[in-house]
Amino acid sequence: MTETLVIDASIAVKWVVEEDGTPLALGLRHGHRFAAPELLTVECANIFWKKVQRGELSREEAKLAANLLERSDIELFGMRGLLAKATELATDIGHPAYDCMYICLAMSRNWRFVTADERLTRVLNQKAPREMANLCVTLDQLSSGSH
Repeated sequence: MTETLVIDASIAVKWVVEEDGTPLALGLRHGHRFAAPELLTVECANIFWKKVQRGELSREEAKLAANLLERSDIELFGMRGLLAKATELATDIGHPAYDCMYICLAMSRNWRFVTADERLTRVLNQKAPREMANLCVTLDQLSSGSH
């Protein structure tokens, strides 16, 4: 059976823009299904915008990256049912609620959450309940099979 992984924008962007970790992120594309809250689309658009502002991408490259991600096979989920839990988690661990949406989706489905956001992973390991932290893995951990 193919495992479903919840991914955040730090992973999705690596699929369409060359960054540190892109080869590892692309390696996930084989043998997994992907899910994310609808928030992923807004976060990715914002990352592309920032990259254009910093001169890391042209407008055309950002548009191409966005089009590629729109056609990717990420199943997007509404966030309404996650609002209270994400708010509670954010206040419990002292981390922005938008990142907590991904974690709460993973928890609600008992799927693993993969991120390249080391700060988020560190906060989860320090402050989140163990069963929640155990569902969250970094790109490095997943690709090395060490989780």
